[in-house]
Amino acid sequence: MATSGTYVTEVPLKGSAEKHYKSWKSENHVFPDTIGQHIHNVVVHEGEHDAHGSIRSWDYTYDGKKETFKERREIDDENKTLTKRGLEGHAMEQLKVFDVIYQFIPTSEDSCVCKLTMLWEKRNDDFPEPSGYMKFVKQMVVDIEGHVAKA
Repeated sequence: MATSGTYVTEVPLKGSAEKHYKSWKSENHVFPDTIGQHIHNVVVHEGEHDAHGSIRSWDYTYDGKKETFKERREIDDENKTLTKRGLEGHAMEQLKVFDVIYQFIPTSEDSCVCKLTMLWEKRNDDFPEPSGYMKFVKQMVVDIEGHVAKA
């Protein structure tokens, strides 16, 4: 059995939990303009842009290389939680399971915490743990903060 694990971190953010959640749920189309150093394109393949179960792919730069990631998203509006389940792409070459969960938790009227949880399972033990992807996702959350705070 290949190694699996869970990474969890919290990112304090300026701006309401509602605004941050809305950005990650419904406004991915602006990411290439706002965090173009990370995200180059987002394409919806199935479903509506902000719908539970929709499938989309992302073109991004990770560790200096262009990569793709295709995901199915799960949405929980009540808990302001968005889950991206990996289906295909560069990360999925090494990982059998790759889920990233974004939960936006209010801390005040104009601030929140993004609790990031990454669940992963390697295809085999020869592959490295995906800690770099967790750093990448965390950096995207930090970098989009300025856009959300202005909205």
